[in-house]
Amino acid sequence: MLMSLAAIALSYLLGSFPSAIVIGRVCFGRDPRKEGSGNSGGTNAFRVFGWKAGLAVALLDVSKGAAAAGLVSHLADTAFLPADGAVLLCGLAAVVGHVWTIFAGFKGGKGVATAAGAVLVFAPPAFGVALAAFALVLISTGIVSLSSMAAAASFSATIIVSALLGVPTSGWLLGFAIFATPFIVFTHRTNIGRLIRGDEKRFEKVALLRNLFRGRGRSGS
Repeated sequence: MLMSLAAIALSYLLGSFPSAIVIGRVCFGRDPRKEGSGNSGGTNAFRVFGWKAGLAVALLDVSKGAAAAGLVSHLADTAFLPADGAVLLCGLAAVVGHVWTIFAGFKGGKGVATAAGAVLVFAPPAFGVALAAFALVLISTGIVSLSSMAAAASFSATIIVSALLGVPTSGWLLGFAIFATPFIVFTHRTNIGRLIRGDEKRFEKVALLRNLFRGRGRSGS
């Protein structure tokens, strides 16, 4: 039991590593929490420091979830916690650590990239579906928050529908899938408010489909 708890605690600490804050301070001498949206995730790092820094933060955050689920989980005692349970709980602990990081006053990012890293380890097909949903919504709208929630919903739907269709599905994975979307929606609650008001920021350069249809509309008029 102690080894299982240690694995979960270590996963939380791993997830708590504040990638955006470290990169911001080390490479730019600035704190992302004081600029842009004030969030310490990859999207705000992209907006404040540029695409290279944003990509680095996103990759680090994905790696945290993948390492927790794929590596740290092996420290757990399978006599106390089944292997699939250890993988999912360690992945979840990393996500919780990212959202409520102990190294930054328990205020972190939205948890999407870290969750994606964990999902990549324990459910690769569902990860592919979620990634496709994220990309489709992003190039349609240019809104990262909306794309993230669409990805979470697609992941959950994939797992739940698969289980309903009789595909062998771990109870741990099914529980994670049911929990995932409400959790991501919760971490995006301020974004949802901005979406409702119509003032959520877009990355216009990546909204390829939106710009394409707008361009056709202008040419048609």
